[in-house]
Amino acid sequence: MNSPSKLPIAHDSFIPLRAERIDALNIRVEQFEHRETGAIHYHFASDNTENVFLVALRTVPKDSRGVAHILEHTALCGSEHYPVRDPFFMMLRRSLNTFMNAFTSADWTAYPFASQNRKDFRNLLDVYLDAVFFSKLDPLDFAQEGHRVEFAEPGNTDSDLVYKGVVFNEMKGAMSSVPSRLWQTLCHHLFPTSTYHYNSGGEPEHIPELSYEQLRAFYKSHYHPSNATFMTFGDIPAAEHQAVFHEQALQNFSRLDKRIVVNPEERYTAPKRVTEPYAFDEEGGQERRTHIVMGWLLGESSELKDLLEAQLLSSVLMENSASPLQQALETTDLGTAPSPLCGLEDSLRELVFCCGIEGSEPEHEEALEKLVLGVIEDIVANGVPQEQLEAVLHQLELHQREISGDGMPFGLNLILQALGPATHYADPVPSMDLEPVIAQLREQIQSPDYIRGLARDLLIENPHRLTLVMTPDGALSEKKREEEQQRLAKLKAGLDDNEKQAIVTQAAALLERQAQEDDPELLPKVTLADVPGTLPKLTYQETNVEGLPFTLYEQGTNGLVYQQLSCTVPDLSAEELQLLPHLTGMTAELGLGDEDYLATQHRQSSSVGSISLFTSMRGSVEDEQVAQASLVLSSKALARKSAEQSKLMRDTLLDVRFDELPRIRELVAQQRARREQSITGQGHSLAMLAACAGMSPLAMLHHELSGMQGIAGLRQLDDSLADAAKLDAFAQQLQQLHGKLRNAEWEALIVAEPGSTAALAEQAADIWKALPAQSDSALRLPMMREARRECWVANSQVSFCAKAYATVPSGHADAAALTVLSGYLRNGFLHRAIREQGGAYGGGASHDASIAAFRFYSYRDPRIEGTLEDFDASIEWMASGNHSPAGLEEAILGVVSTIDKPGSPAGEAKQDFHNRRFGRNHEQRMAFRQRILDVTLDDLKRVAAEYLVPENASIAVVTGNVARRDSDSYLQSLGMTFKEL
Repeated sequence: MNSPSKLPIAHDSFIPLRAERIDALNIRVEQFEHRETGAIHYHFASDNTENVFLVALRTVPKDSRGVAHILEHTALCGSEHYPVRDPFFMMLRRSLNTFMNAFTSADWTAYPFASQNRKDFRNLLDVYLDAVFFSKLDPLDFAQEGHRVEFAEPGNTDSDLVYKGVVFNEMKGAMSSVPSRLWQTLCHHLFPTSTYHYNSGGEPEHIPELSYEQLRAFYKSHYHPSNATFMTFGDIPAAEHQAVFHEQALQNFSRLDKRIVVNPEERYTAPKRVTEPYAFDEEGGQERRTHIVMGWLLGESSELKDLLEAQLLSSVLMENSASPLQQALETTDLGTAPSPLCGLEDSLRELVFCCGIEGSEPEHEEALEKLVLGVIEDIVANGVPQEQLEAVLHQLELHQREISGDGMPFGLNLILQALGPATHYADPVPSMDLEPVIAQLREQIQSPDYIRGLARDLLIENPHRLTLVMTPDGALSEKKREEEQQRLAKLKAGLDDNEKQAIVTQAAALLERQAQEDDPELLPKVTLADVPGTLPKLTYQETNVEGLPFTLYEQGTNGLVYQQLSCTVPDLSAEELQLLPHLTGMTAELGLGDEDYLATQHRQSSSVGSISLFTSMRGSVEDEQVAQASLVLSSKALARKSAEQSKLMRDTLLDVRFDELPRIRELVAQQRARREQSITGQGHSLAMLAACAGMSPLAMLHHELSGMQGIAGLRQLDDSLADAAKLDAFAQQLQQLHGKLRNAEWEALIVAEPGSTAALAEQAADIWKALPAQSDSALRLPMMREARRECWVANSQVSFCAKAYATVPSGHADAAALTVLSGYLRNGFLHRAIREQGGAYGGGASHDASIAAFRFYSYRDPRIEGTLEDFDASIEWMASGNHSPAGLEEAILGVVSTIDKPGSPAGEAKQDFHNRRFGRNHEQRMAFRQRILDVTLDDLKRVAAEYLVPENASIAVVTGNVARRDSDSYLQSLGMTFKEL
């Protein structure tokens, strides 16, 4: 439970308001108010040495010009005390941060960072405070980051005008994602009067309407301490933070009377229906490409009662495939899969519940409404089984207790959880400490009328309901392109000679500004002297219980138990390898033994937080042509559920059934939908997979299973399973592969609280003693090293480019230099060329020693030819440029901070276990880290010249039809093979 404490210690400039202990999270929440400005500070005191900072501003746009988003970018381009052109990206290189970013949400903008190094934390804090509250907002930075017009041929005022700008291109890419377009359209109609009616990121057709003066006015009114919320986490005392806040920023401001709020939405008096088109740029027919989504506006997200009741109802309806509404959407013939928008959205002031289908037709609108409302009305009439409600509360409790931190720092996850209520002037503490509320809900669900009433009041009798039908339009992209060209032509026609020259002058000035070399010593930094000499080595115990090998890690898991069973993937045929991702993806989604998949889903929900089967594959440390692969069954559970967890894992491994053919068909269709939707968000990764496919057998396998080739194969499989005989044959193939894998030689991993692992191993071994152990073969893949050149055409308005070169595995002496080289090229050349000058949202390079490949990439890119040429230009720059030791140190710091980045307690244990299985023990990793620290400039020049030879490059591009046509002759000249999904 949370318990009040005495008032916390504050700096003289702050008023301490309260302190509360949240035992479930092992933190103390302290709240303060700045005396002069009214700025609020929440400090989450913890013994965690990874300290986190975030400052958030309420940003409430009144149009879709993207002012909040463009301001987030432009604010980071130079400030009063740090008058360099790009302090944010420069600090990325001069820091040991474990996280640095900036976010624009629908109603707030936040600037967070995290670091384990106190000196580094203070450096970043100074830069962030200055960037947010004393930004220069140079007009040229607005032109670069937001939007501008230039002549297509630089200096030629007779050529056409074109739009440029990082955010402009980013949002072109973002809004070519169908789920993003769906959500934005739904909000546009569900919120007719509030800020959520607009796209805070900016609509590409409206972004050019934003003026520099409007940007400055928005900054002045919104980026003020009176409108700010400061949040910190870690072991630095709150008063120490506050001294910096006050001295560096807050003392320069007075309180603003203006209170920025999101007003509640005016409620519908009756449900509405809307039909709109979305851009469909793929070749082929438009049959079964319609999306139908229903959305309800519910209560306030900052009201804990509203939030928890909405979460409870949403989980009852849609938590898993056995939940009634999720089951209906997965099994209906009205569409091919549930909509990507299904579920509860709690990030806005008012909650939104959505459900629907994709792969449908417009005429199914009424039938879908009838299906959905029928399911909910059945709950109103008959309720749901008590055990299902208990399982939902079990999931809430587990997620409340889990210590995350493997992707984003644990402290930042907590801060973002608290930020929503704080943004709307509500108390964030109750939403972070759910134990009292869960106990209250457990009492309320004892009444059968409770869940019935929620279904009735929140959904059936709620008139603020929208049904959105979005239909594919193959001409829409071309129409928007023509409209953009017409706007530019009209703009050009209205220009006099002086205005044309002003455009030329601005373009030249921006190019000059982008080329200028700022003095990096204007910014604070850490050096290699601040890097720890080594990293702590995790302790573990290896034991054998009843013939089963166990590895036990004792970590602070806050009452959770993590268990895994692992084996070496045996030698498989090419056909079996293609089946492998389907088997791993389906295993936890099918029935077990005599139980069908619905009963199994209920069992999972009531006993574990998650369970999954997956493969982990890496190239050998010494030879990328040798693939190493593990099959892993992984789960997490509350300690009191550990026996049920172990039994579920045993049954999942031994007794999964493959006779539920309709279910298998549904799962393939759902997987296809998810993979297709991932392209616009993961296009750079997909392009790199395609470019690297010839580098090693494992690289080829990744491309065939997880890359564009895998998506194409998944489409073909999904289409083929409409034939009942092929579906039956597919299920039999899965069963045969499962039989081969289940007979492997298994070993176990347990991560749990100190003092508990030995007993857990005894318990698990007794349950797992039936596991077979017969296979002694290991995966063997044919050797491969060849150049490839592919252009994949997908539904995208932007491009993703990649070039790759064959290199060496991590055990080779050159691997460290190649890893540092990737950061050096990104920092010194690629960021400026690809992002600032080229207008892509991102670009860079990386070295993947597992497949022995060096990769260049761009993300949401308006160019193809220019970007591929810039990749080559960076190699020439490395060979001929004057290079400084400072740039080398920055590149090394970037690599070391990645190596040293902490994870969650359980995540670090699991990573250590699997690293050792793949021959990457602590000593080997520390030796590689030392080689990174020892890299010289001569090493960088040598490996660039030896391995990055442009004639040997493999190339891949993922793009849309329009860009493919525009670049056709260039791509043909590169010898590219063109592939359609």
